[in-house]
Parts: sequence; structure tokens; C-alpha cells
Amino acid sequence: MLRTATPRHYLMVRPTYFDVEYSINPWMDPGKPTSTELAIAQWGWLHDLYADLGHRVELLDPRPGLPDMVFAANGATVLDGRVLVARFRYTQRTAEAAAYLDWFAARGGYAEVRQAQWVNEGEGDYLVAGGRLLAGTGFRTNPRAHDESAAYFGVPVTGLTLVDPRYYHLDTALAVLDADEVMYYPPAFAPESLEVLRSLYPDAITASDEDAAAFGLNAVSDGRHVVLPQAATGLIAQLRERDFEPIGADVSELLKAGGSVKCCTLELRHA
Repeated sequence: MLRTATPRHYLMVRPTYFDVEYSINPWMDPGKPTSTELAIAQWGWLHDLYADLGHRVELLDPRPGLPDMVFAANGATVLDGRVLVARFRYTQRTAEAAAYLDWFAARGGYAEVRQAQWVNEGEGDYLVAGGRLLAGTGFRTNPRAHDESAAYFGVPVTGLTLVDPRYYHLDTALAVLDADEVMYYPPAFAPESLEVLRSLYPDAITASDEDAAAFGLNAVSDGRHVVLPQAATGLIAQLRERDFEPIGADVSELLKAGGSVKCCTLELRHA
């Protein structure tokens, strides 16, 4: 089939202060060395790739003392011109919310901007799939945030419970490829959530243990091109079979903090 890329609008944050100073997910080990220079180089490649693919990229200035701010997807959910800024679970990241509130307020052009009442971590746990939001819970986002988001955005919200702490956000266990196509890692989900996914997406691509551990599901799709970690070779092959154009990225340094391609990319969806 002929795949068509749709130009997207993204927000990113340069990893100027990237480091692993604490551990709030199983991938983070403060005892291992990190390279801010390498993280910046890998992020820069991703930023430039989006521009080369015809997407618009805006930047939010990083703030000192917030090493995880590079993971812009966690900062908010933006749908139909409405912005719901995250309320982070861990104190190490709570100050990031103010940066997003300030940026959206200064930027203008949005119907409404406010911070969530209930704990949720933006597009880390909220993925737009056609006319619905797929919403993760289990580790970071409070289930009550799902109702809040349904009321705020006015769209159906499908809750999905994560059970493997390595895949602590929905965007580490599932990627939306197009309005009605996804790929996901079945063992990351509770049995009832797995039933929901199989019902909604009977032809979904499923990831192997190795590809999931390579963060291959932390991917960004424009409907044709799918950017994902280059080590997820099984997913890359399956995507090619479905006529997508996978693009492998080296994000090895960012993976030390439990983040990858999608984590660095917040999509701005206007009305």
C-alpha cells in the first residue's frame, strides 16, 4: 500500500543539562558515566532529521537542574489546540511543568492551557490514535487522570494498564503508526488491557523481548516514516513489510535515562 507522510509540528528540548543523577525507572543507574556531549549530538541528529522530513520543530529552552527535561513528550498533551500540561509523579521532575506552562502561555495560539489536576506525564502515557486517546497507567499516571483528559479534550479515552516496571510509560510499550495501526509489546500489559488491544488492533505489529528492551516502541511515525532506535532490527523488518519506511536512530546515551525517540518529541496538534 502507498503510505503518505503528514507534516507534523513538534516541540523538543535540547539536552544541555542531561545526566543521570537519580533513579526513577529501572534503566537509570547514577553510578554509570554519561556524556552530555554525546546526548546533545544524538538529539541534534534527531532534530535535524525531523526538519529534513518536512516537519516543523520548535524548541523550549532547557533549565538547569532538570536533567530529564530533554524528554519533552512527558511535558504535556496537545490535542485540537488544547494543552494539558503534565503533573509529574516524582519530585525530581515536578519543576518541568512550570517551563511548559510558561512556554505555551507565551507562545499563544492555543484555545486553553492548564496543568492537569491528577498526576499524568503527558504523551508518555497519552497517545493519540485516530479519534481516541490510548492512556497508560500502572506506574506514573493516575487512573483518575483518564477521566480528566476525556472531559478536557472531549474524546474517548481507552485506559491500558502497564505491569512491567521496565515499560513504565505507555510510549515505551506501544507506538501509534497511523490512525488505526499500532505496534506494541504484549507482556507489558495487564491481561484485560491486552484483550482490549487485540480487539482494537487485531493486525498490530508485536515486538519481541529484544526489540522492546531496545526501546523500539518508543518511536515516532508521520504515517510513512517511522523513526525508532536502530537496534530494534525485528521491528524495522516488520515495518518494511507493512510498507512503512523505518529510520534507525542511535539514541544510546539517552537510553541511559530510560528515554528514546518518542520521549524527546512532543507533538503539537492544533485545532
